[in-house]
Amino acid sequence: MRPPAWTCLFPVLLLPLSAGAEETVRIDMGTQEGTAAVSGRGLSLGPDVDEGEFAPWAGEQVEVTLAPGGVWLRGEPSPREAVRVRAGEGETLTAAGRSVRGEVVVRANKGRLQLVNVVTLEQYLAAVLGSEMPPSFPEEALKAQAVAARTYALQKKLEALGQPFHLGSSVLHQVYGGLAREEARTRAAVKATHGEVLTVELAPIEAYFHASCGGRTESGQSALGRPLPYLASVPCTCGRTPQAFWELALPAAELKALFGTEVKKLEVEERSATGRVQGLRSGGRRMDAVSFRQKAGYTRVKSLWFDVVQPRKKGQPVVLRGRGYGHGAGLCQVGARTYAEDGWDYRRILGHYYPGAELQRIY
Repeated sequence: MRPPAWTCLFPVLLLPLSAGAEETVRIDMGTQEGTAAVSGRGLSLGPDVDEGEFAPWAGEQVEVTLAPGGVWLRGEPSPREAVRVRAGEGETLTAAGRSVRGEVVVRANKGRLQLVNVVTLEQYLAAVLGSEMPPSFPEEALKAQAVAARTYALQKKLEALGQPFHLGSSVLHQVYGGLAREEARTRAAVKATHGEVLTVELAPIEAYFHASCGGRTESGQSALGRPLPYLASVPCTCGRTPQAFWELALPAAELKALFGTEVKKLEVEERSATGRVQGLRSGGRRMDAVSFRQKAGYTRVKSLWFDVVQPRKKGQPVVLRGRGYGHGAGLCQVGARTYAEDGWDYRRILGHYYPGAELQRIY
Protein backbone atom coordinates (compact mmCIF):
# COMPACT_ATOMS: atom_id res chain seq x y z
CA MET A 1 0.00 0.00 0.00
CA ARG A 2 1.15 3.51 -0.69
CA PRO A 3 -0.48 6.71 0.57
CA PRO A 4 -1.74 9.12 -2.12
CA ALA A 5 0.03 12.44 -2.37
CA TRP A 6 -2.79 14.40 -0.74
CA THR A 7 -2.47 12.61 2.63
CA CYS A 8 0.69 14.58 3.31
CA LEU A 9 -1.64 17.50 4.09
CA PHE A 10 -2.99 15.65 7.11
CA PRO A 11 -0.17 13.22 8.01
CA VAL A 12 -1.38 12.47 11.51
CA LEU A 13 -5.15 12.48 11.05
CA LEU A 14 -5.99 10.76 7.79
CA LEU A 15 -5.23 7.13 7.20
CA PRO A 16 -3.40 6.24 3.98
CA LEU A 17 -5.42 4.82 1.11
CA SER A 18 -4.41 1.98 -1.15
CA ALA A 19 -3.58 2.83 -4.76
CA GLY A 20 -6.75 3.67 -6.66
CA ALA A 21 -8.89 3.76 -3.50
CA GLU A 22 -11.32 6.60 -2.90
CA GLU A 23 -11.89 8.63 0.24
CA THR A 24 -14.96 7.36 2.09
CA VAL A 25 -17.19 8.71 4.85
CA ARG A 26 -19.45 6.93 7.33
CA ILE A 27 -22.94 8.41 7.61
CA ASP A 28 -25.33 7.63 10.46
CA MET A 29 -28.70 6.51 9.05
CA GLY A 30 -30.37 6.18 12.44
CA THR A 31 -31.25 3.29 14.73
CA GLN A 32 -33.99 0.67 14.80
CA GLU A 33 -35.35 -1.70 17.39
CA GLY A 34 -35.25 -5.46 17.07
CA THR A 35 -34.68 -6.05 13.37
CA ALA A 36 -33.17 -4.06 10.51
CA ALA A 37 -33.42 -4.99 6.84
CA VAL A 38 -31.04 -4.12 4.01
CA SER A 39 -32.07 -5.00 0.47
CA GLY A 40 -30.49 -4.93 -2.97
CA ARG A 41 -29.30 -7.13 -5.82
CA GLY A 42 -26.18 -9.25 -5.82
CA LEU A 43 -25.71 -8.97 -2.07
CA SER A 44 -22.64 -10.03 -0.16
CA LEU A 45 -21.68 -9.76 3.51
CA GLY A 46 -18.44 -9.02 5.25
CA PRO A 47 -16.83 -7.57 8.38
CA ASP A 48 -16.99 -3.85 9.13
CA VAL A 49 -13.44 -3.16 7.97
CA ASP A 50 -12.13 -1.60 4.79
CA GLU A 51 -10.93 -4.17 2.25
CA GLY A 52 -12.49 -7.03 4.21
CA GLU A 53 -13.47 -10.33 2.62
CA PHE A 54 -17.11 -10.55 1.52
CA ALA A 55 -19.15 -13.72 0.96
CA PRO A 56 -22.18 -13.98 -1.35
CA TRP A 57 -25.63 -13.83 0.29
CA ALA A 58 -28.53 -15.82 -1.12
CA GLY A 59 -31.51 -13.53 -1.67
CA GLU A 60 -32.14 -9.82 -2.11
CA GLN A 61 -32.65 -8.92 1.55
CA VAL A 62 -30.58 -9.28 4.69
CA GLU A 63 -32.44 -9.22 8.00
CA VAL A 64 -30.27 -8.47 10.99
CA THR A 65 -31.70 -9.16 14.46
CA LEU A 66 -30.51 -7.71 17.73
CA ALA A 67 -29.82 -10.44 20.25
CA PRO A 68 -27.72 -10.95 23.39
CA GLY A 69 -24.06 -10.72 22.49
CA GLY A 70 -24.48 -8.85 19.21
CA VAL A 71 -26.34 -9.39 15.94
CA TRP A 72 -27.96 -12.49 14.48
CA LEU A 73 -28.57 -13.50 10.89
CA ARG A 74 -31.40 -15.86 9.91
CA GLY A 75 -32.05 -16.57 13.55
CA GLU A 76 -28.49 -17.63 14.29
CA PRO A 77 -25.72 -15.72 16.08
CA SER A 78 -23.30 -13.89 13.82
CA PRO A 79 -19.60 -14.22 14.62
CA ARG A 80 -19.34 -10.41 14.44
CA GLU A 81 -20.73 -7.45 16.37
CA ALA A 82 -21.48 -5.75 13.05
CA VAL A 83 -22.42 -6.86 9.53
CA ARG A 84 -21.45 -4.91 6.42
CA VAL A 85 -23.70 -5.36 3.39
CA ARG A 86 -22.56 -4.74 -0.17
CA ALA A 87 -24.63 -4.77 -3.38
CA GLY A 88 -23.48 -6.07 -6.74
CA GLU A 89 -21.48 -3.87 -9.09
CA GLY A 90 -23.54 -0.89 -10.24
CA GLU A 91 -26.37 -1.70 -7.82
CA THR A 92 -27.62 0.27 -4.80
CA LEU A 93 -28.90 -0.64 -1.35
CA THR A 94 -32.10 0.26 0.45
CA ALA A 95 -32.19 0.59 4.23
CA ALA A 96 -34.22 2.65 6.70
CA GLY A 97 -36.47 3.76 3.86
CA ARG A 98 -33.61 5.28 1.87
CA SER A 99 -31.76 4.13 -1.24
CA VAL A 100 -28.02 4.72 -1.04
CA ARG A 101 -24.81 4.01 -2.85
CA GLY A 102 -21.88 2.27 -1.16
CA GLU A 103 -22.30 -0.20 1.69
CA VAL A 104 -24.50 -0.37 4.77
CA VAL A 105 -23.25 -1.47 8.17
CA VAL A 106 -25.69 -2.83 10.77
CA ARG A 107 -24.24 -2.89 14.27
CA ALA A 108 -25.45 -3.38 17.82
CA ASN A 109 -25.37 -0.11 19.74
CA LYS A 110 -26.86 0.48 23.21
CA GLY A 111 -29.74 -1.93 22.83
CA ARG A 112 -30.63 -0.90 19.29
CA LEU A 113 -29.44 -1.59 15.75
CA GLN A 114 -27.52 1.27 14.22
CA LEU A 115 -27.28 1.65 10.43
CA VAL A 116 -24.27 3.35 8.88
CA ASN A 117 -23.79 4.11 5.19
CA VAL A 118 -20.16 3.73 4.09
CA VAL A 119 -19.94 5.69 0.83
CA THR A 120 -17.28 7.45 -1.21
CA LEU A 121 -17.01 11.12 -0.38
CA GLU A 122 -17.79 12.21 -3.95
CA GLN A 123 -20.94 10.06 -4.14
CA TYR A 124 -22.01 11.37 -0.75
CA LEU A 125 -21.56 14.95 -1.93
CA ALA A 126 -23.79 14.51 -4.99
CA ALA A 127 -26.66 13.61 -2.66
CA VAL A 128 -25.80 16.29 -0.07
CA LEU A 129 -25.75 18.96 -2.75
CA GLY A 130 -29.23 18.00 -3.90
CA SER A 131 -30.44 18.06 -0.28
CA GLU A 132 -28.80 21.32 0.80
CA MET A 133 -29.14 23.59 -2.26
CA PRO A 134 -31.79 23.75 -5.00
CA PRO A 135 -30.28 22.00 -8.06
CA SER A 136 -31.75 24.82 -10.16
CA PHE A 137 -29.23 27.28 -8.71
CA PRO A 138 -26.50 28.52 -11.09
CA GLU A 139 -23.62 26.17 -11.83
CA GLU A 140 -21.02 28.29 -10.02
CA ALA A 141 -23.16 28.44 -6.88
CA LEU A 142 -23.51 24.65 -6.94
CA LYS A 143 -19.74 24.29 -7.31
CA ALA A 144 -19.15 26.60 -4.34
CA GLN A 145 -21.58 24.55 -2.26
CA ALA A 146 -19.87 21.33 -3.33
CA VAL A 147 -16.49 22.57 -2.12
CA ALA A 148 -17.95 23.83 1.16
CA ALA A 149 -19.75 20.53 1.78
CA ARG A 150 -16.65 18.48 0.91
CA THR A 151 -14.53 20.57 3.26
CA TYR A 152 -17.09 20.31 6.05
CA ALA A 153 -17.33 16.54 5.66
CA LEU A 154 -13.57 16.01 5.70
CA GLN A 155 -13.16 18.21 8.76
CA LYS A 156 -15.87 16.26 10.58
CA LYS A 157 -14.27 12.97 9.52
CA LEU A 158 -10.96 14.05 11.01
CA GLU A 159 -12.73 14.90 14.28
CA ALA A 160 -14.45 11.51 14.38
CA LEU A 161 -11.72 9.12 13.21
CA GLY A 162 -12.12 5.78 14.96
CA GLN A 163 -15.80 6.38 15.74
CA PRO A 164 -18.65 4.26 14.29
CA PHE A 165 -19.69 7.14 12.02
CA HIS A 166 -18.34 10.54 10.97
CA LEU A 167 -21.48 12.54 10.23
CA GLY A 168 -25.22 12.39 10.76
CA SER A 169 -27.68 12.81 7.90
CA SER A 170 -29.81 15.66 9.28
CA VAL A 171 -29.48 19.44 9.59
CA LEU A 172 -27.27 18.93 12.64
CA HIS A 173 -24.49 18.09 10.16
CA GLN A 174 -25.35 18.05 6.45
CA VAL A 175 -28.70 16.87 5.08
CA TYR A 176 -28.14 13.61 3.21
CA GLY A 177 -31.08 12.19 1.31
CA GLY A 178 -29.26 9.40 -0.49
CA LEU A 179 -29.86 8.46 -4.12
CA ALA A 180 -33.21 10.28 -4.30
CA ARG A 181 -31.47 13.64 -3.90
CA GLU A 182 -28.92 13.20 -6.66
CA GLU A 183 -29.41 14.98 -9.97
CA ALA A 184 -27.32 15.42 -13.09
CA ARG A 185 -26.49 19.01 -12.08
CA THR A 186 -25.37 18.04 -8.58
CA ARG A 187 -23.17 15.25 -9.91
CA ALA A 188 -21.65 17.65 -12.46
CA ALA A 189 -20.83 20.25 -9.79
CA VAL A 190 -19.16 17.62 -7.61
CA LYS A 191 -17.18 16.27 -10.57
CA ALA A 192 -16.05 19.76 -11.64
CA THR A 193 -14.59 20.40 -8.17
CA HIS A 194 -13.30 16.87 -7.55
CA GLY A 195 -11.04 16.77 -4.50
CA GLU A 196 -11.08 20.51 -3.86
CA VAL A 197 -11.26 21.72 -0.26
CA LEU A 198 -10.71 24.93 1.67
CA THR A 199 -7.72 24.84 4.01
CA VAL A 200 -5.86 26.96 6.53
CA GLU A 201 -2.36 25.79 7.40
CA LEU A 202 -2.97 22.67 5.30
CA ALA A 203 -5.99 21.53 7.36
CA PRO A 204 -9.63 21.66 6.21
CA ILE A 205 -11.57 24.53 7.72
CA GLU A 206 -14.95 24.37 9.43
CA ALA A 207 -16.82 25.37 6.29
CA TYR A 208 -20.18 26.30 7.73
CA PHE A 209 -22.95 27.48 5.43
CA HIS A 210 -26.57 28.58 5.70
CA ALA A 211 -29.57 29.46 3.53
CA SER A 212 -29.55 33.26 3.72
CA CYS A 213 -27.64 35.78 5.83
CA GLY A 214 -30.02 38.68 5.18
CA GLY A 215 -27.37 41.04 3.83
CA ARG A 216 -24.32 40.41 6.01
CA THR A 217 -22.82 37.19 7.34
CA GLU A 218 -22.10 36.65 11.02
CA SER A 219 -18.67 36.11 12.54
CA GLY A 220 -17.62 32.72 13.83
CA GLN A 221 -17.28 34.17 17.32
CA SER A 222 -20.85 35.47 17.43
CA ALA A 223 -22.50 32.56 15.59
CA LEU A 224 -20.54 29.62 16.96
CA GLY A 225 -18.67 30.95 19.97
CA ARG A 226 -15.27 30.43 18.30
CA PRO A 227 -13.01 33.12 16.83
CA LEU A 228 -12.40 31.44 13.44
CA PRO A 229 -10.72 34.11 11.27
CA TYR A 230 -12.03 32.66 7.99
CA LEU A 231 -15.58 33.07 9.29
CA ALA A 232 -15.50 36.84 9.26
CA SER A 233 -18.56 39.04 8.82
CA VAL A 234 -18.80 40.13 5.16
CA PRO A 235 -21.47 41.97 3.13
CA CYS A 236 -23.77 39.91 0.93
CA THR A 237 -26.14 40.56 -1.95
CA CYS A 238 -28.81 38.20 -0.62
CA GLY A 239 -30.29 41.18 1.21
CA ARG A 240 -31.74 42.39 -2.09
CA THR A 241 -33.85 39.23 -2.50
CA PRO A 242 -37.43 38.82 -1.18
CA GLN A 243 -36.66 35.46 0.47
CA ALA A 244 -34.20 37.17 2.81
CA PHE A 245 -37.08 38.63 4.85
CA TRP A 246 -39.59 36.98 7.15
CA GLU A 247 -42.21 37.77 9.76
CA LEU A 248 -43.64 35.77 12.66
CA ALA A 249 -46.56 36.52 14.98
CA LEU A 250 -46.22 35.09 18.49
CA PRO A 251 -49.47 34.98 20.51
CA ALA A 252 -49.37 35.72 24.23
CA ALA A 253 -50.05 32.07 25.09
CA GLU A 254 -47.00 30.90 23.13
CA LEU A 255 -44.76 33.53 24.69
CA LYS A 256 -45.97 32.46 28.12
CA ALA A 257 -45.08 28.86 27.29
CA LEU A 258 -41.64 29.90 26.07
CA PHE A 259 -40.75 32.04 29.09
CA GLY A 260 -42.72 30.16 31.73
CA THR A 261 -44.60 33.30 32.75
CA GLU A 262 -46.87 35.92 31.26
CA VAL A 263 -44.97 38.17 28.87
CA LYS A 264 -46.16 41.76 29.11
CA LYS A 265 -43.36 43.16 26.98
CA LEU A 266 -40.68 41.36 25.00
CA GLU A 267 -37.46 43.33 24.63
CA VAL A 268 -34.11 42.80 22.92
CA GLU A 269 -31.43 42.95 25.59
CA GLU A 270 -28.27 42.56 23.51
CA ARG A 271 -27.19 42.34 19.86
CA SER A 272 -24.04 41.22 18.05
CA ALA A 273 -21.96 43.59 15.96
CA THR A 274 -24.06 42.72 12.90
CA GLY A 275 -27.34 43.38 14.70
CA ARG A 276 -28.34 39.80 15.48
CA VAL A 277 -30.14 39.27 18.76
CA GLN A 278 -28.11 37.65 21.53
CA GLY A 279 -30.47 37.99 24.46
CA LEU A 280 -34.16 38.71 25.14
CA ARG A 281 -35.87 39.93 28.29
CA SER A 282 -39.41 39.92 29.60
CA GLY A 283 -39.69 41.65 32.94
CA GLY A 284 -37.21 39.94 35.24
CA ARG A 285 -36.72 36.92 32.98
CA ARG A 286 -33.92 36.66 30.46
CA MET A 287 -33.43 34.09 27.71
CA ASP A 288 -30.45 33.79 25.39
CA ALA A 289 -31.48 34.14 21.75
CA VAL A 290 -30.16 30.73 20.67
CA SER A 291 -32.39 28.99 23.22
CA PHE A 292 -35.34 31.17 22.22
CA ARG A 293 -34.98 30.23 18.56
CA GLN A 294 -34.59 26.54 19.40
CA LYS A 295 -37.70 26.51 21.58
CA ALA A 296 -39.84 28.50 19.15
CA GLY A 297 -38.63 26.45 16.16
CA TYR A 298 -35.80 27.00 13.70
CA THR A 299 -38.18 27.10 10.73
CA ARG A 300 -40.33 29.77 12.39
CA VAL A 301 -37.71 32.04 13.94
CA LYS A 302 -35.56 31.72 10.85
CA SER A 303 -32.61 33.69 12.17
CA LEU A 304 -31.50 35.83 15.08
CA TRP A 305 -31.50 39.00 13.00
CA PHE A 306 -34.92 40.40 13.90
CA ASP A 307 -36.76 43.30 15.50
CA VAL A 308 -39.55 42.96 18.04
CA VAL A 309 -42.75 44.84 17.21
CA GLN A 310 -44.89 45.30 20.31
CA PRO A 311 -48.68 44.85 19.98
CA ARG A 312 -50.73 48.02 19.70
CA LYS A 313 -53.65 46.54 21.60
CA LYS A 314 -53.94 44.10 24.45
CA GLY A 315 -54.40 40.55 23.20
CA GLN A 316 -52.62 41.11 19.90
CA PRO A 317 -49.50 39.00 19.18
CA VAL A 318 -45.92 40.18 19.38
CA VAL A 319 -44.47 40.29 15.87
CA LEU A 320 -40.90 39.44 14.92
CA ARG A 321 -39.68 41.00 11.68
CA GLY A 322 -36.47 39.42 10.56
CA ARG A 323 -34.03 38.78 7.79
CA GLY A 324 -31.96 35.77 6.85
CA TYR A 325 -32.38 32.04 7.45
CA GLY A 326 -29.85 30.14 9.53
CA HIS A 327 -26.94 30.97 11.80
CA GLY A 328 -25.42 33.34 9.24
CA ALA A 329 -21.80 32.10 9.36
CA GLY A 330 -19.84 31.11 6.26
CA LEU A 331 -21.29 30.63 2.80
CA CYS A 332 -24.71 32.19 2.20
CA GLN A 333 -26.51 29.99 -0.32
CA VAL A 334 -28.85 32.67 -1.66
CA GLY A 335 -25.90 35.04 -1.79
CA ALA A 336 -23.88 32.48 -3.74
CA ARG A 337 -26.76 32.32 -6.21
CA THR A 338 -26.91 36.10 -6.65
CA TYR A 339 -23.13 36.41 -7.02
CA ALA A 340 -23.14 33.61 -9.61
CA GLU A 341 -25.90 35.45 -11.47
CA ASP A 342 -23.65 38.52 -11.38
CA GLY A 343 -20.89 36.53 -13.11
CA TRP A 344 -18.72 35.40 -10.20
CA ASP A 345 -17.12 31.97 -10.48
CA TYR A 346 -17.10 29.55 -7.53
CA ARG A 347 -13.53 30.40 -6.53
CA ARG A 348 -14.41 34.07 -6.11
CA ILE A 349 -17.59 33.17 -4.21
CA LEU A 350 -15.66 30.96 -1.79
CA GLY A 351 -12.96 33.59 -1.34
CA HIS A 352 -15.61 36.13 -0.39
CA TYR A 353 -17.32 34.00 2.26
CA TYR A 354 -14.18 32.32 3.68
CA PRO A 355 -11.54 35.08 3.63
CA GLY A 356 -8.03 33.79 4.23
CA ALA A 357 -8.81 30.18 3.38
CA GLU A 358 -6.90 28.53 0.52
CA LEU A 359 -8.61 26.44 -2.15
CA GLN A 360 -6.60 23.25 -2.73
CA ARG A 361 -7.12 20.05 -4.68
CA ILE A 362 -6.01 17.33 -2.28
CA TYR A 363 -6.85 14.23 -4.36
